Amino acid sequence: MDAIEFRFEAGDDEGSRDLRSLARHLAGDHELLANARVVVQSDAVASGEMGAAEFVMAAVSAVAGVGQLAVAVRAWRDQLNRPTGIRVVVPAGNRDAGDAVVDALRGATAQPVEPKARAEAQHRIDPANSACVLIGVDNYLDGDLPSLRAVHNNVEQLHGVLTDDAIWGIEPGRIRKVHNPRSAAELIRPIREMSELATDTLVVYYAGHGLKDLEENELYLALPGSVPGQPETAVRYKAVKQAIAQSRHALRVVIVLDCCYSGVALDGAMAQAVDDIRADAGIDDVRGSYLMCAAAPNRKALAPNPDKCTVFTGAVVDVLREGVADEPGPMLSLGVVFREVRRRLHRERSPEPQQQDQNQVGDLPFAHNIARAPKPEVVEAVPARRRRSWAAVVLTALVAFGAGYAVRPGIDLAQRLFPGPTAPPAAAVPPGGPCSPNATLLSYSDQLNGIAIGNEKVAGLSALAVSTKPGDPRIYALADNAPGRVFPLTLGNPGQLDVSAALATTLKGFSGPNPLGDIDSEGLVFEPEGDTVLVSTERPTNIRRFDITSGNEVPVAIRFPQNLQVDPDNPRAEASGRTIESLAMTPGGGHLFAGWEGPLSGDGDRQGRNLVRIQRFSRGEGRSYEPRLLALERQYIDGLRNA
Repeated sequence: MDAIEFRFEAGDDEGSRDLRSLARHLAGDHELLANARVVVQSDAVASGEMGAAEFVMAAVSAVAGVGQLAVAVRAWRDQLNRPTGIRVVVPAGNRDAGDAVVDALRGATAQPVEPKARAEAQHRIDPANSACVLIGVDNYLDGDLPSLRAVHNNVEQLHGVLTDDAIWGIEPGRIRKVHNPRSAAELIRPIREMSELATDTLVVYYAGHGLKDLEENELYLALPGSVPGQPETAVRYKAVKQAIAQSRHALRVVIVLDCCYSGVALDGAMAQAVDDIRADAGIDDVRGSYLMCAAAPNRKALAPNPDKCTVFTGAVVDVLREGVADEPGPMLSLGVVFREVRRRLHRERSPEPQQQDQNQVGDLPFAHNIARAPKPEVVEAVPARRRRSWAAVVLTALVAFGAGYAVRPGIDLAQRLFPGPTAPPAAAVPPGGPCSPNATLLSYSDQLNGIAIGNEKVAGLSALAVSTKPGDPRIYALADNAPGRVFPLTLGNPGQLDVSAALATTLKGFSGPNPLGDIDSEGLVFEPEGDTVLVSTERPTNIRRFDITSGNEVPVAIRFPQNLQVDPDNPRAEASGRTIESLAMTPGGGHLFAGWEGPLSGDGDRQGRNLVRIQRFSRGEGRSYEPRLLALERQYIDGLRNA
């Protein structure tokens, strides 16, 4: 065909971004491509120059293509709705024919900003119509990739911040945590699934080891089984882009990378990492995209403290939680968050983060500025009895981990104390079950099955306890394998469990720091002060106190009756049932209850039925405990149950 070549060039850095945006728009116009060919090219590098200039070449049919090109350029300018540094070069012999394209490129400059466009420009990143995927890889099999326990904290802390109504407030169903995906499919599939929910903004976060392909200058995201130097064992960042590209609903995309060499996503061969985020799929309806990276292309990200977040994500979390006092407005944009994070890291001489912003996504209001939030009114604390009632309801729901049943009065209590969406619907909870007319399944979850937190597998859970520490709404799970550990859990609500675990506290001796080993922990209960827990152990049979924060053992005065003390000359007695299987405490901490695993020889009755001891300890001054036999409960007998 007789063709006219239009060369679009960028006059400045802003024009370079616009040029790539224009290229995507033209390449996605199928009617135009029927009579035109659009390519992105680079000039040869001249002597003394540091790089090549990019340009867009549109070769169009002299008959029909010019008009279609003018319409496509004008549509792009209407979407851009601001001046641009792009200029178009038309061959001298075709200038008259090319006037329509030149006018289209210039024409939008003088267009007034419509109210609707102005409203869209002022629109915040709306959590109600957005979706978020938080991916963290903290456990690695290869010895050259050390485990990053801090990465697990990253995901949990970010999840807490982003779901906090006072900060961003995304609903739990719109945010997903992905810990240690084992394959590219397990990493990418959640992105595809969550993108279906995002009509405003899709947020994707990755933390873990970043690997750099030196030959291709590409960034790879490490998996638990990744091996340095073997790119096929990791996930190409471009594959993540392609998954995001297939999200045809989101107006905007935000990507946050906390890994070594994450700046490669901005540099060299990946310079268009954000700008062409939809080009792979030929989609041109994205309004903008924003990329924030923890480190420059040649720098490593830092994770010095396994008990905290990584340096970069920790700074992001802190800024969102604390706000920016110097920012006058009630909202923080991503750009403001980035600048404050960069300022803090520069002050600490940490690697400097990087950002890339297309179409001013970084200027949109994102999170509430906590530093400018009104001071909350002083309200009376929730009474201990009601708090304990709620704890009982949650633990009732958690019975699903073991027996799978919950008590009907607990359902009624949840509905009475927490009406609305947090209470399980009455119609969905019919009464009755095989154990009792009042036993009903509230919810169940296997979300902890097979997962590892900070290279520690969540397994062998033997007890659950509600925290009594003010401001700590979590449940704690005790593992009975070695070393003894206590995992903090978040549960969701009584009618719909959504369970996730945080990094465990390892139980240690009085002086620390070494773990106690295989003490076979069985029962767990919080003391009223909230800073210590009591743990029943089988090796040896005992009730021990531990600091819940450090895991160090703390002295405890618990007096055992003589007939319950293990004879040092008969160590096999521990293996014959003389062990404490469970612990419980009354609201307020007045009494501690201990249930034995099996019958004691001295507690049998004349009818030959084995009786299991429940011992009560009264709490005295100085957190001491005095024993008293409360009951002898008949051991489980098939057909007769327990009572």
